[in-house]
Amino acid sequence: MLHPFFAEGPKPRIFGHRGYVSESAAAQGVAENSRAAIAAALGAGADLIESDCQLTADGTVVLFHDSTLQRTLGDPRRISSVSQAELASLMADRGGLLTLEEALSEFPGTRFNIDMKSAEVATPAGALIGALGPERVLVGSFSDRLRLEALAAADAAGGRPATGAGQTATVKVLAAVAMRSSSLLDRAFAGLDALQIPVRQGPVRVLSPGLLRAAHARGVEVHIWTVNEATQMRELVELGVDGIITDRTDLAVAALRP
Repeated sequence: MLHPFFAEGPKPRIFGHRGYVSESAAAQGVAENSRAAIAAALGAGADLIESDCQLTADGTVVLFHDSTLQRTLGDPRRISSVSQAELASLMADRGGLLTLEEALSEFPGTRFNIDMKSAEVATPAGALIGALGPERVLVGSFSDRLRLEALAAADAAGGRPATGAGQTATVKVLAAVAMRSSSLLDRAFAGLDALQIPVRQGPVRVLSPGLLRAAHARGVEVHIWTVNEATQMRELVELGVDGIITDRTDLAVAALRP
């Protein structure tokens, strides 16, 4: 049965990858996953926001990709050692820190694809999602263990969000596609609402017509990351993908919206 997360909106779905930071915004210091980046992606026409979450020292779930502050703020400390207040102060001139609770509350009509980035964040993030809007969130993670922990916490707190395959689940899907086994495909896709994959992983071609057929036959959407060229976006949509995850919301909207 189609999850409410996918019940509305046009296709192909355009996901603003960590929001949207234009060249001019980057020159002004705006960081990915910031309040300004999320607002900019929505302003540019993104249908959904792809973001990531980490847990601060005082237990607040924040939208942040890396486990340390090094790449974003030039600070080697781990997020888990910094309080929400201090992190908010550090992000004040970088577009503004967003907690997960703020994101779901301040952007009430927006659907979020939230990736669990650490072991400690999965349960508190899941509980927030379950309480504040499971119909508006797709939970993902490279780790299927963290993804399932977040889903369990969400379900206990109020409802099951949509979910996309982690690394292990994706490998099972690819193996089942390669073996052309309907029973293996049924098992591999069970419990999934989306498959979020790159076109290639190193030398291995991940996306294929057979994978698309198998996913769609089982009501699972296929979203491709991270695509930043308009020509490739159009080619992927012609192939049949359901969504494009992109750093360039502006290009995606120009290329894919009539």
